[in-house]
Amino acid sequence: MSAGLSSGQDAEGILGHRAGEAIAAIAPSLEVIGTAINGENKLLLPGFFNAHSHSSEMWQRGIIPPLPLELWLAQLYDFAPLDLEKVYLSALGTAVETLFSGGTSVVDHLILIPGKELETIATAVRAYKEIGIRAFVSPLIQDESMTAGIPSGETKQNHEAYFRSTQATLELIEEAVRQFHRPDEGMSILVAPTGIQLCSDALFQGCIELSDKYNLCRHSHLLETKAQEKLAQEKYGCSAVEHLGRIGYLGDRTSLAHCIHLTDTDIAILAETKSTVVHNPLSNLRLGSGIAPILKYRQAGVNVSFGCDGASSNDSQDLLEAIKIGSILHNITDFDYQHWITPRQSVEMASLGGAKGLNMADKLGSLTVGKKADLVMYDLTSLSLLPRTDPIGLLILGRPTNAVESVWVNGKQVVANGKVTTINVDDLRQQLYDHSQWDTKRKSQTVAQLEAYYRTVMDLL
Repeated sequence: MSAGLSSGQDAEGILGHRAGEAIAAIAPSLEVIGTAINGENKLLLPGFFNAHSHSSEMWQRGIIPPLPLELWLAQLYDFAPLDLEKVYLSALGTAVETLFSGGTSVVDHLILIPGKELETIATAVRAYKEIGIRAFVSPLIQDESMTAGIPSGETKQNHEAYFRSTQATLELIEEAVRQFHRPDEGMSILVAPTGIQLCSDALFQGCIELSDKYNLCRHSHLLETKAQEKLAQEKYGCSAVEHLGRIGYLGDRTSLAHCIHLTDTDIAILAETKSTVVHNPLSNLRLGSGIAPILKYRQAGVNVSFGCDGASSNDSQDLLEAIKIGSILHNITDFDYQHWITPRQSVEMASLGGAKGLNMADKLGSLTVGKKADLVMYDLTSLSLLPRTDPIGLLILGRPTNAVESVWVNGKQVVANGKVTTINVDDLRQQLYDHSQWDTKRKSQTVAQLEAYYRTVMDLL
């Protein structure tokens, strides 16, 4: 494959070509090997990372009312799909939306069907392999019940035991690694405890051991809400970041979603341990969780990438939208405009930042000879990218629609002429329609049970 790159001019030139799965050379003029790609008025970039998502939430997008995370989760789990076919379809849908918004990799913090955990993982893996996106499947695990995620305040609470033991959960993840962890084939398994709010130290320690044994990356939510900040003090007598640092969970293979309520000391710990923050600006706003101090992270040297989060806490998997909001949102948090994120910095965060967080910076994240050919080509004649100015600025600061012309993952073209080549998207659309129904009056019994208590401990009464 050879590809051309236009930086806003009408000039046409060859950017590079690949041999097999990797970029073999980059130069203004190269001998064409294989099929030549017309790059006139096209923008070629490394594929972005949707570095935090929950694919099966797709079935509840648009229906959960405005609620903070702890009550939102109660409603989510009351109506979570217990259907493997829905797991399959929503993984496909997540992948398609990611591809059409510049992503070539997705981190799926996958919600597991109780009693069908391995089947859930196998189903998502099958979907991602079929479509051809690079996937980092991160089975969402916990070993404490839902109510344990809410601070106790002045009350004393007894929580029901979780239905699966810590040891059984760790054995489940180890079996998933044996069956599905194939990074050379574009399919990785991560250890992914949901977070300090629903996980014991024993579960975190077990995940650390599995991570070290199999060279796995680690993924978790961290300090998404004020409630979690309070809970950490109740559980540990210190911040959650300090505690995770002490038990050894942080490191250069660890990515942490949200990271909103952190102190300067916490930020220094993340920088020292080379941990990655995954910024999910839309869900943070949707759930009223807060604005993560992303500019502080960048100034401290913390690696930052972008995620869409789940499709019912964001209600979309549009990665370009998350990148735009996640870039300009912080202009209001620091008066010094020299600290604001530029469009080119956003591109680097979305590509190389994502790769660093998954220990893949030597293989992915930039247009570099020897790296994997995970590439996205945008059509600069798309109406949403006109009139012609700075193509990077138009892509990041604009509202690109139908702008992705081609996508390659591991050198294989999975989108051509704006259409997915590996699955029938019209058929997917029909199946998503057929497996759902209009619903505007749904009520959650668990939210009704928890709301008064939540409002009490969060001083909302």
